[in-house]
Amino acid sequence: QVQLVESGGGLVQAGGSLRLSCAASGNIFSINAMGWYRQPPGKQRELVASISSGGTISVADSVKGRFILLRDNAKNTVYLQMNSLKSEDTAVYYCAADPRPPRIGGMSFSSWGQGTQVTVSS
Repeated sequence: QVQLVESGGGLVQAGGSLRLSCAASGNIFSINAMGWYRQPPGKQRELVASISSGGTISVADSVKGRFILLRDNAKNTVYLQMNSLKSEDTAVYYCAADPRPPRIGGMSFSSWGQGTQVTVSS
């Protein structure tokens, strides 16, 4: 099992910044990928950014240029640095992990953090 603990959410004004943190524990050597999802009110959950075990980072077009995914291997932690926040970024943000052994190609997120609320005021 992989356990994920998130932190960093909160209320911020439009144009502001937040950094979300996700610390992984458990079978941390059996993780293929980690990522960040978000679920705006009344909408489906969407993938924001991900990083593979090989270090390949993908960022959704909707946040590209504003959000950055970072990884600290020593701390088994991934971060989502969110800049230039907009009201449409308001959502519950979830850290996620693919708990399968590292592999080339493909991600299947099935381990989830508890979620952290990000609210952007206007």
